Amino acid sequence: MEKKDMLSRLAAGEVILGDGSYAVTLEKRGYVKAGDWTPEAAPEHPQAVEQLAIEFCRSGADVTQTFTFWCHEDNLPKDCKYTCDEINQTSCDIAKKIAKQYGTITAAGLSQTGNYVDSSSNAKAELDLRRAVEIYIKNDIDVIICEYFRNIEEMEIAIRVAKETDKPVAATMCMAPSGDENNVSVRECAVRMARAGADLVGVNCLFDPNILLDVMSEMKAALDQENLHPYLMVQPLGFRCPDGGNYGWVTVPEFPFACEPRQITRWEAKKFARDAYNLGIRYIGGCCGFEPYHIRAIAEELRDIRGKVPQASDKSDYELVKFKEFESRGIHRYKNKGSESWWKEMEPCTGRPLSTALSRQDNPVTIHKAIFK
Repeated sequence: MEKKDMLSRLAAGEVILGDGSYAVTLEKRGYVKAGDWTPEAAPEHPQAVEQLAIEFCRSGADVTQTFTFWCHEDNLPKDCKYTCDEINQTSCDIAKKIAKQYGTITAAGLSQTGNYVDSSSNAKAELDLRRAVEIYIKNDIDVIICEYFRNIEEMEIAIRVAKETDKPVAATMCMAPSGDENNVSVRECAVRMARAGADLVGVNCLFDPNILLDVMSEMKAALDQENLHPYLMVQPLGFRCPDGGNYGWVTVPEFPFACEPRQITRWEAKKFARDAYNLGIRYIGGCCGFEPYHIRAIAEELRDIRGKVPQASDKSDYELVKFKEFESRGIHRYKNKGSESWWKEMEPCTGRPLSTALSRQDNPVTIHKAIFK
């Protein structure tokens, strides 16, 4: 397959599918330490990172992102045996290897530095960001994704640094519906990212698909009002957290070791994909908690738009043919299970008689405080 650049594909009307969770998924598999969340697994266990990347490709991802999240010298664990440059180089090697095999677009993740406080931090933040970008340009990565930024001022620095590369630049904030960490509104953040030069604008992580689609709706309205037209991008959290505080799922009691009951289903991923497409979002992927089967579900849901299903759909009864057959034979345990609408409308149970619907937050940001009284 001839790999056109991402902006050309978006301009032609294509829906680009991102990949999903690396740090959280690799933590579950025993290659990343919770709390550190650093990508030292790339040089330590490259085969594990490569295998996960392959799974996302087989599931329909058009993009292979470098596993470089949170890779800044000040954030590496004290016992880390590798430098950021070594980690980023190995991550680029893996992404380019997979891209050559599957024809995917390579994307380098450029994340918040963890050092930004206010404008007095500009120089330090810019130095950290430039150091990462140097490796990405050396390896001719296709796209720079400025992701997981909590502060719009630091995001503007990242976009400026990324734009100097002449690569397409995507920008995704991780923020509540109330705005960034200083409560700069969602609408203002969207406009500022676009005016800084981002080719794609959106949000990623911290909050689930339902919440981030509301955020994206606000972003789109603000961009339209200002006659700004970057492509829209969203990569939400794969865990339900309507009860999260300002830092989303990080503030729920179950984070990070007991979030499995909050995992979205493949059917919720399908619904999210359709709603995102209908909102005008053309880069659709996932972040923490989005497993390969969620990306496959998104690809299958949008097969009418994209004109294809992924390789992994060979093992997916996405049209429920088998279950329609079981249901037609009157097998009671398969009642309704041949119906896509039944799956999409169901409310899955936790199976835990004493589980609660929501956790108690001191400062919830997506629901009214009164619900906890």
